[in-house]
Amino acid sequence: MNPGVVLVTGGSRGIGAATALLAAQRGYAVAVNYSANSLAADEVVRQIRALPGGRAISVQADVADEAQVLAMFARIDAKLGPLTALVNNAGVVDAASTVAEMSFARVKRMFDINVLGSFLCAREAVRRMSTRYGGQGGAIVNVSSAAARLGSPGQYVDYAAAKGAIDAFTLGLAKEVAAEGIRVNAVRPGLIETEIHASGGLPDRVRDLQHLVPMQRGGSALEVANAIVWLLSAEASYTTMALLDVSGGR
Repeated sequence: MNPGVVLVTGGSRGIGAATALLAAQRGYAVAVNYSANSLAADEVVRQIRALPGGRAISVQADVADEAQVLAMFARIDAKLGPLTALVNNAGVVDAASTVAEMSFARVKRMFDINVLGSFLCAREAVRRMSTRYGGQGGAIVNVSSAAARLGSPGQYVDYAAAKGAIDAFTLGLAKEVAAEGIRVNAVRPGLIETEIHASGGLPDRVRDLQHLVPMQRGGSALEVANAIVWLLSAEASYTTMALLDVSGGR
């Protein structure tokens, strides 16, 4: 059975790229969203198209910009067909900092991309998937973080707060659209080996903190992708409003 069309925001690297590839292996046509790195997104698309029956396109959009999000969804409608799944993965961190030293611009960027971007993309997905709007139903997975539980003091309190908002958004939206054929869940990754740590100025963060993880190691992007794609799948047909920790016990 063809599971349909999935949009993976921030799909050019890390957890997003792993999710896009795994979803393609499970039969989805995949829209790989990116903000700036077109080469990385195109490489994910190339790998998907190399699979038997693989269908994929890259779609540029800053998820914090409503006009760009609307254009992205219109392109997916035209190129791939009706959306059946959304993975709200696009997100940023910043350099380690205390709240006392954070600029307003930094905090605004954190919430614009991590929270407002997820809202915008979910809104457009619901308008396409909801039976109330003539859709056939679908699934949304938001990528939160264990930081929402831990608070990330001295490093990323703004990021943790943004992911706390994603948790609340997941719970509320899940209840709102449950009778409209849409399931909404979140995964909360812990210490995962991806490029996001280097972008925040802490390239060795996983190695430095893995002793705090009960399993004594960092996780892989694929381990998170496995949880995301399961939540999208029919195997999770009675699962909505779940916040699934993929954190090695941390």
